[in-house]
Amino acid sequence: MRVCAIIPAYRHYRELPRLVAALKPFCAGVIIVDDGNENPAREAIAALHAPAQGVEVLRQSPNAGKGAAMIAGFTHAIAQGYSHALQIDADGQHDVADLPKFIAAAQAAPGALICGQAIYDESVPKARKIGRNITHFWVWVETCSFDIADSMCGYRLYPLSAVAAVLKGGPIGARMDFDTEIAVRLHWRGVRVVNLPTKVIYPEGNVSNFAMLADNVRISLMHTRLVLQAPFRLGWKLIAHRPRA
Repeated sequence: MRVCAIIPAYRHYRELPRLVAALKPFCAGVIIVDDGNENPAREAIAALHAPAQGVEVLRQSPNAGKGAAMIAGFTHAIAQGYSHALQIDADGQHDVADLPKFIAAAQAAPGALICGQAIYDESVPKARKIGRNITHFWVWVETCSFDIADSMCGYRLYPLSAVAAVLKGGPIGARMDFDTEIAVRLHWRGVRVVNLPTKVIYPEGNVSNFAMLADNVRISLMHTRLVLQAPFRLGWKLIAHRPRA
């Protein structure tokens, strides 16, 4: 198993040196995707580019969204021959101390999506928590299961062979709709989901990239699209995975 980390970065850069240092002992490479940052973030992120030390910075401009940044990272990771990719946020929300648990879970189930299940403290905004619960409900409808406990947590470990198949199957949400949509589409393809509880915080003074109106509209449109496709996708899944005589 050859694991890389992919960090989509937009307006968050102060935690990146600490985050990269924490990831390097566990990952064969770290890919930071600069999603159209302006200075000082652009220069600070570019300064981390050190291929000889296993750290690469990819830049896309203008800003295209978290999903687009992740897809760029996936494409690069697949081309580099990685088998798995860890997704982690650039702002320090996620507990890097849990990384060995993610890797151990992937070693036990190499074809599975190891999906972080967020455990929040009192720092989580109430509106965000309510919105997440609504999305959880629709994901259960779209998959006809409770297999995906938290489709919005951006801390997860992907099997890249399955991701490559999903990317070939059509466009994925390019912004904050990405995390949920790719999890559902992987599930439709028969990818097992392993839910891993992990502490998530909202750091004091953190700048959120979630656009309350625009991203909620995108997420609503995504759920409409997925719900309409679900009967056909789930029917195909039942046929594809039925027991053979």
